Amino acid sequence: MWKGTTMRVFMMIAALLLLLAACSGQPESQGTPKTGDQKDPPAQQDQNDNKETEEDQSKGEDTAKGESKKDDKQMDEDKGDQEKEKPKKEEPVKPKYVMNENYYIDPIDNADPKVVLLTIDDAPDEHAVEMAKTLKKLHAPAIFFIMGTFIDNKEGKKEIKKIHEMGFPVGNHTITHPTLSQISKEEQREEIVPLYEELKDLTGEPVKFFRAPHGDNTELSDKLAAERDVLVMNWSYGYDWHEKYQDPEALTQIMLHPDPEGLLRDGAILLLHDRDWTAKALDDIVKGLREMGYTLLDPALLKTPQSGK
Repeated sequence: MWKGTTMRVFMMIAALLLLLAACSGQPESQGTPKTGDQKDPPAQQDQNDNKETEEDQSKGEDTAKGESKKDDKQMDEDKGDQEKEKPKKEEPVKPKYVMNENYYIDPIDNADPKVVLLTIDDAPDEHAVEMAKTLKKLHAPAIFFIMGTFIDNKEGKKEIKKIHEMGFPVGNHTITHPTLSQISKEEQREEIVPLYEELKDLTGEPVKFFRAPHGDNTELSDKLAAERDVLVMNWSYGYDWHEKYQDPEALTQIMLHPDPEGLLRDGAILLLHDRDWTAKALDDIVKGLREMGYTLLDPALLKTPQSGK
């Protein structure tokens, strides 16, 4: 009996050992993976990748929207700045004076009658820019009448533009300064018409004033002026071409006290030229006129055929 029992025990031990051997032989990969080796399944990883991509796209879209708003705001600001910088269209100045047939200036309505107009011929010879600077410093307006011979070179064009840019209107004084009544009609055209066009090209504005050399207007020169709505302008008095007055002091005295004395009166048109002695006298002439109570007339206030157009 003991022997049978021993045999059963032995068999149970052997079975147990076989069972333990079987368990120890299973591959580790079939068990629960270690915590540090856990990985997302492929499907779960794809979902996470898609989520990150969507987040990046959303951030990119938000950034783009923000930048777009900034760009729109900047464009609006730039547009506003451009509107501010854009010069306003100037309204035409209402004329306050008109030139009469005797080449004096009359006030319109209640305008101050005690005015004189400065005009400078034969520009720009040698001193016109200097004279313009003097007048600009004194806030004294004037008209510069241009000769075409000074427009044929680069320097002359530059000086004419400079005079105009300083605020002085330029008028047509023919190309070579002939006595118009002593040349043919065709020659008169050649002296007058091209200069209208050249001055307009240089300044960007149509010419408003014409002055014939020596005050010698003709039927044709008047007709050519009328076709362009140009005011034909002579003068009340002037002296600086006389040898006697080719001195700054002498010229100043005669311009302020002309002979006969009555030439200087309300509305007088004063004739000066681009000359050395005139340039030197200009400051004293302007100051003397003002001390006598005269206002120097802005040509923009003078009625011309172009006024209001």
